[in-house]
Amino acid sequence: MVLYIIGLGLHDEKDVTVRGLELIKSSDKVFLEAYTSVLSIGKERLEAFYGREDIVVADRDFVECHAEDIYLPAKEGSVSFLIVGDPVCATTHSDIMIRAREAGVQVEVVHNASAMGAVGCCGLQLYNFGQTVSIPYFDENWRPTSFYPKIKYNREGGMHTLCLLDIKVKEPDFEAMKRGKIVYLPPRFMSVNESSEQLIEAEDVRKGGAYVPDKTLCVGLARLGQPDQCIMAGTLEELKEQDFGSPLHCMVICGEVHDMELEALRPYLVENSTFQIDEEGSLFSRDEPDTES
Repeated sequence: MVLYIIGLGLHDEKDVTVRGLELIKSSDKVFLEAYTSVLSIGKERLEAFYGREDIVVADRDFVECHAEDIYLPAKEGSVSFLIVGDPVCATTHSDIMIRAREAGVQVEVVHNASAMGAVGCCGLQLYNFGQTVSIPYFDENWRPTSFYPKIKYNREGGMHTLCLLDIKVKEPDFEAMKRGKIVYLPPRFMSVNESSEQLIEAEDVRKGGAYVPDKTLCVGLARLGQPDQCIMAGTLEELKEQDFGSPLHCMVICGEVHDMELEALRPYLVENSTFQIDEEGSLFSRDEPDTES
């Protein structure tokens, strides 16, 4: 039998592929991963569209601590593991594929649209992107900047950086746990505004010149693949003040911007943006040209 890892796309129940839908309807068990990303609709809409009422939601604890409950049943029947976006865009899913195959389970992947491809809708060319980074929420005791060297590496090579923004779903309330209660915090989804502020802080701490908050061109994107998707381009200082609306958000820190890319971005530029690009297309600061002649 088979473990089918099926991408659901970016929006709602109708984004699933025809092949994915057929497999979901015929599977003995169906799990919906609700850890690395979320759809704009609830499980009930999916069940109504798929014609079944037995979808099991796999939250973070389920995926990280009980993954065998997802893939081992595929030894005796067919199992569909549903992933928002595309299945191969998160290391969590790659880990499950490896473990399933090691356990003797046949694995098949059904691909779909993801943010890593859909980000090209802003006009930046996908072949000009470098390493993708994740921006985690800062808190009082943990303010990691491990993403910073990767952004700098990309920009030094003229490449754009896709930043995937943190989501917190079914996070435990540790203060409540100290009192012997199991309580979960409300879901949180990082916005372009929050990530812009954290990126500005990271540059202030690292001081490596990876980007210039009031000059480097960036792109904020919200609800990719949905009818009300939002795209705005400008500096980090400008994007942190814009209203991108409801989640999910992601953003891009631009590297070298070619003429065609810039033309495609113009409709999304914040009014009177102060971003700078020199003649060579680089957004790194260079010495001002000598104008005395």
